[in-house]
Amino acid sequence: MTGIRELAQRLNLSIGTVSRALNGKPDVNEQTRTRVLEAANAMGYVPNQAGRALRSGATGVVGFMMQTGSEITGEGDVFFMSVFDGVQAVFARHQLDLVALLCSSEEDPDAYMQRVVARGFADALIISATKRQDHRIDYLADRKIPFIALGRSLTDAGHPWLDLDFEGMAEVGVERLVDKGHRRIGVYAPLDDTNLGYVFIDAYRNALEQRGIVFDPDLVFRAHPNERGGHEIAHAIAAMPPDKRPTAFILTNELMTLGFYNGLNQVGLPPGRKFAVISRDSPQTHFLVPKLTSFRLSLRDLGISLAEALLATMPAYAAHYPLGVVKKIVPLELVEGDSDMPAPR
Repeated sequence: MTGIRELAQRLNLSIGTVSRALNGKPDVNEQTRTRVLEAANAMGYVPNQAGRALRSGATGVVGFMMQTGSEITGEGDVFFMSVFDGVQAVFARHQLDLVALLCSSEEDPDAYMQRVVARGFADALIISATKRQDHRIDYLADRKIPFIALGRSLTDAGHPWLDLDFEGMAEVGVERLVDKGHRRIGVYAPLDDTNLGYVFIDAYRNALEQRGIVFDPDLVFRAHPNERGGHEIAHAIAAMPPDKRPTAFILTNELMTLGFYNGLNQVGLPPGRKFAVISRDSPQTHFLVPKLTSFRLSLRDLGISLAEALLATMPAYAAHYPLGVVKKIVPLELVEGDSDMPAPR
């Protein structure tokens, strides 16, 4: 196996310069870095990661903490895989590696976080599924571990975060459905204290009140964020008295849409014909009939923004990403389909 000394001699560079280039240090110009990386690849150079970690105190690994389990991911979640692609595209520029940290739905996220930190195998962390009050944020901030949150929280440690524009989804979705004559608009909210539920319901309530519609708590349906949850909501709607049930629905979770469509068809409320639906876009929803009216964003671009915002807070990479502490709401684009028909007369 080629050593770093031989690599430096071949390139007529100092060992220090080669080492800094391989580790993505900002004081190496891009031309030299490219030359070193190409030569390392051609010569089959593989750094001794364990030795590097001992010498520098860095592992070259960033962990992405996410919760798993059928109640959360259903039959398959492409959201995180697409985000991962964008994150790793950025990390690859600096020879960093992304590792998924899978917290079971049966385990306490706080306890899982403490175990991950205690083992010290990641230089930084990305956390998701942020709670209204999230102890993980204070825990990481107190230990000065670089991290970014995918999702807002009332817990504020001055940390970077990115979140989807759930307020925009509520405002645009309600406006569109009210313009089509709907007055009873149902929405989904998580069963737990995930913060996105609070953000969305508050915005939904405000959007209704601005249009003279009284908020009805019976139109907020809570279920697991998966296909089965969407299916159960459809059946719960059908069980309501006809004058009490919603005529339209806004889903913030893309996984639920397939089950919701199927359930509505089963109970005689076919979407786009007798019931209006607006949801989040995903690769699976592209095959739904009628075409789904949906909110869309590039998940890969979201991952890129997430990674760059994290590196902007880390001294070794901040010169590459002079962004400061990023706190950003990511907009979504409404793509018109045929699923949100006018209210029945």
